[in-house]
Amino acid sequence: MDPYTLELALLGLAALGMVWIPALTKDRGISYAIIYMLIGVLLYTIVPDHMPPADPKEHGTLTMHFAEIVVIISLMGTGIKLDRSFSWRHWASPLRLVTIALILGMAAAMLIGYTFLGFSLASAVLLGAVLAPTDPVLASDVQVGPPNEQRKSETKFALTAEAGLNDGMAFPFVWLAVFMTMGKLSTGGEWLTWFGVDVVYKILAGIAVGWAFGRGVGYLLFDLSAKYKFLKTTDGFLALALTFLVYGVTELLHGYGFFAVFICAVNLRHYEKGHEFHSELHSFTDQIERLLIAVLLILFGGSLVTGILDALTWKMALFSIGFVFIVRPLTGMISLIKRDINIKEKLAISFFGIRGMGSIFYLAFALHEATFENQDELWAVVAFTIMLSIVVHGISSTPAMKHLQATLPKEKVPE
Repeated sequence: MDPYTLELALLGLAALGMVWIPALTKDRGISYAIIYMLIGVLLYTIVPDHMPPADPKEHGTLTMHFAEIVVIISLMGTGIKLDRSFSWRHWASPLRLVTIALILGMAAAMLIGYTFLGFSLASAVLLGAVLAPTDPVLASDVQVGPPNEQRKSETKFALTAEAGLNDGMAFPFVWLAVFMTMGKLSTGGEWLTWFGVDVVYKILAGIAVGWAFGRGVGYLLFDLSAKYKFLKTTDGFLALALTFLVYGVTELLHGYGFFAVFICAVNLRHYEKGHEFHSELHSFTDQIERLLIAVLLILFGGSLVTGILDALTWKMALFSIGFVFIVRPLTGMISLIKRDINIKEKLAISFFGIRGMGSIFYLAFALHEATFENQDELWAVVAFTIMLSIVVHGISSTPAMKHLQATLPKEKVPE
């Protein structure tokens, strides 16, 4: 059997399944991510010799770049579908989540990793940075719908905006772990350099580039096109082109591209807020994202039975369970204490901190930049946490969202 031909057939089957499986699984109250992960487990158990390698430890660079592409496309789609205009008051929930909850979650994971799991300090910091951010890729079941849906859901909005923002927010701490293992934080000056460059400059650069591209492309699409007809377009792949352009330019300027892509998408979305072209942009990114997610989930499922969990111990499994069921819900609730929203929404926002492909990218990126102790253990505990999150949140998210929609009063999105 020709492996290449088989892989093409499986790619086509995975893509075909994405046409109907998400709708079918949603009706039955589970996430399609579970199905695709299980498909990967089955394929790599039954015909492992005919499948492409799935263990990310053996293909770190490929894993890093594939996960990176999936994440940035997801960030563009996430930003485009946010109906709520930015203000400190209207965005208070996600801003609290990406500051208070993120920092507390990282600190908890680092402390437990260092004291309970016995990781080196640098590896424990990396564990916290990798697992703290929620995932924009696998969280579609708890996110807002397409553009101009105009139904307020604080839960879905908070989780959507959090997923868009916190990938960029976690990056400085990934660099912190890298510098620690390389011995580059031995003086006060090196700590100041990390804070000034990797925290302040790179975040501000990402925000600035994203804002500029969002405004600039919005002006071309919705203002200048009225004067110059050749600028008019209905091509959804503009979103994909803009994703790669913004990300590439920002990274060339040594900023955080994740921030830039999301900020660009949000800014473009609100340039001409009610325009129907936003739905076209979202639809295109959603289709591309679903295709890539299908492949990535099959590979992830395959990795679970081909070695990534070999180093897993009962302590690591206990850590993952505690992180999903205790650390995230507790830190989320702490961050939302002063928010005047329904307690049911606070509980849902705090619980549905889904972990996924962003964590895979961050870990692959850090291990590409430096050599860490406990590398096999890091892959094992991160993979087990993602698997646990996919199953637990994948089973509970749809029923929970339906319950909130049925019991909470209907409100319009704030302007």
